[in-house]
Amino acid sequence: MLNTSDIRKGAVIRLNNELYAVVEFQHVNPGKGAAFTRTRMKHLGMGKLIEVTNKSGEAIDIVSVEFQTMQYLYKAGENFAFMNKSNYEQIEMNADLIGDDAKYLKEGIDVVIGMYEGMPVSIQLPKKITYKVVEAPPAVKGDSAGGNVTKEVICDNGLHVQVPIFIKEGEDILVNTETGLYSARA
Repeated sequence: MLNTSDIRKGAVIRLNNELYAVVEFQHVNPGKGAAFTRTRMKHLGMGKLIEVTNKSGEAIDIVSVEFQTMQYLYKAGENFAFMNKSNYEQIEMNADLIGDDAKYLKEGIDVVIGMYEGMPVSIQLPKKITYKVVEAPPAVKGDSAGGNVTKEVICDNGLHVQVPIFIKEGEDILVNTETGLYSARA
């Protein structure tokens, strides 16, 4: 048994004999009272989300998951296809299991897939991914008067991102997959 300090995004937890993948977690240390961990988890069979609060240091059952680096290939309906680059085996993951991370997927990127008993249970994206800007409104003279001026651009995978006004169509940008924010030019 491990405790709440071992919770990470993508970890698989056994709760009431059911398996859940951690979608997001937050360690909270209030001014008064004991610290606790708030965890949002997705049921691996049904895909429903639950939120659980545990006291800090409380024992939890984290299941051993094997992690494999795979390449994202394509989307087929509600499923996303990935390929193991060492043996060329392909697996599919349901969109419910991938969740909001699906908007960052781009053909050819490497992701880390968590496997439990031969079934994909979680996905970990690279912290930053490079995208090509395919649509960007032109900067208008005088727009920079307010300081931090941004505009919305559309990337090659359909992702909408707020970027500084100087970014033009055709440029490569880095996007942080944890926050969804523009990081830098690539």
